Amino acid sequence: MIGAGHNGLTAAAYLAGSGLTTVILERREIVGGCCVTEEIAPGCRASTASYIASMLRPEVIRDLELASFGLRMVPCDPYLQVPFHDGQIIRWWADRERTAEEIKKYSQRDARTFLRVDDQLKRLARYLQPFFLEPPPQVGAPGIAGLFELLRVGKRFRRITADEIGQFVSFMTGSLGEFLDRNYESEQVKAMFLANNVYGKHGGPYQPGTSLGLLFHLLSGGEHELQGFNGHVIGGMGAISDALAGAAIKRGAELKTSASVAQIDVRNGWAQGVVLDDGTEIKARVVLSNADPKRTFLGLVDSNDLPQEFREKIRGIKMAGPCAKVNFVLGEEPQFRGTPPGTPPQQRSLYTLVRSLEFAERCYDIAKFGRIPEELWVDCVVASNVDETLAPRGKHIMTCFVQYVPYRLAEGTWDENRELLAERVVKKISEFAPNVPSAILARQVITPLDLERTYGLTEGNIFHGDLNLEQLFFMRPVSGWAQYRTPIDGLYLCGAGAHPGGGVTGAPGHNAAKQVLRDYRRRKKNHEGKR
Repeated sequence: MIGAGHNGLTAAAYLAGSGLTTVILERREIVGGCCVTEEIAPGCRASTASYIASMLRPEVIRDLELASFGLRMVPCDPYLQVPFHDGQIIRWWADRERTAEEIKKYSQRDARTFLRVDDQLKRLARYLQPFFLEPPPQVGAPGIAGLFELLRVGKRFRRITADEIGQFVSFMTGSLGEFLDRNYESEQVKAMFLANNVYGKHGGPYQPGTSLGLLFHLLSGGEHELQGFNGHVIGGMGAISDALAGAAIKRGAELKTSASVAQIDVRNGWAQGVVLDDGTEIKARVVLSNADPKRTFLGLVDSNDLPQEFREKIRGIKMAGPCAKVNFVLGEEPQFRGTPPGTPPQQRSLYTLVRSLEFAERCYDIAKFGRIPEELWVDCVVASNVDETLAPRGKHIMTCFVQYVPYRLAEGTWDENRELLAERVVKKISEFAPNVPSAILARQVITPLDLERTYGLTEGNIFHGDLNLEQLFFMRPVSGWAQYRTPIDGLYLCGAGAHPGGGVTGAPGHNAAKQVLRDYRRRKKNHEGKR
């Protein structure tokens, strides 16, 4: 297993639990990839990259008994809240009736529409749910295999109506902005929906295909399999990876950190193992890569071992990650305007600073030409309000996800512009929480370039490739190779660059492991039949 990101650990746990001798090789000194908790100042820890658990698969949690390894998630309630410059805050509560009451402050009509649309979206999301834990359709499969694929997909939609088919097409091809403009009249309500969509994605909310996120975020997650689940992880996001590592080791996997893979050893079209940076050779009958597709096929595999057409497809995957992180240690809790006195700490933990669809579209337009927007979209999580273990008493941890910054700058380098980014994030936050600038004790800036250098994400893309329609389902990572296998026998892809994509779900790791086991048993059966 190349890489101990959460998907790699998930796959390793399933494979080791099935009796296969499994070795996990991790480049860094800690496990987790982007799903980590790291010290950013003495005694102060933060979820430095990924920061909220949403779609972590309930099946993975149960199968690998992650609770027994210390995993504990506290549901976010509200799921999110968006403050505005006039002091108002709109909140999306776990209880949809409560959310509808919240929306009534802005529009009676929108409150009714919210309940109707919520029913519609959840019904459509349930059609997609089964595809998360199985390979995508194998388009063009010949003969009996093709018929089987047709039946497998068809049975998932056997109860779908003609109207729902139309809705699916609309969501897959339409834009979030147009959907919201069509259904809602309040700009505050539109901002609430915007705050839960297009994260880590190229394109402003008016780009075709952005409405698909409305369905993705209503897939179930968490141990209780709740649609639209969002959760704070006690101990930070690294607690997920630590639990997965514990499950893998208990099932017999061997974990090696500070073991950077330099090359996948391929001979006569078969993966034979890997070679580490220090020259160590490790033999294996099967190699799984949790690295992104470009790093795997353009960096770890010799060009002569892959078809040129396949390499060109991989080279064409859209990456150029559009986001960054800034993590803070504060000497006092952020005081966001509009938060009522006496609000419980957990309800003071999430604030998304994005005021309108037009604002978000403008941010993207600026970033796509290589400039850092002067006014940024910032997602703030005051994690210490939920988890007191992250910092000593009197100190607070706030992690900030920044949406719409360029990987490639038009002028200068990210190392030269690191502090500029941090200053603009602080300026944005100060508009809503004026006490923050003077409360900063330490800060950590993670640019798109840092996501590449530190976390191994090609071009800083947190999803191992943009989540757009041409790079999803049977097109992920590329057409013809969407079922975790690769043109090299014995080499599999198990990270977010494979179906169903990014986010801390464990689904690609789960699915890849199941595919490896199916292939292994088939080969074993064929071998025994020839004896």
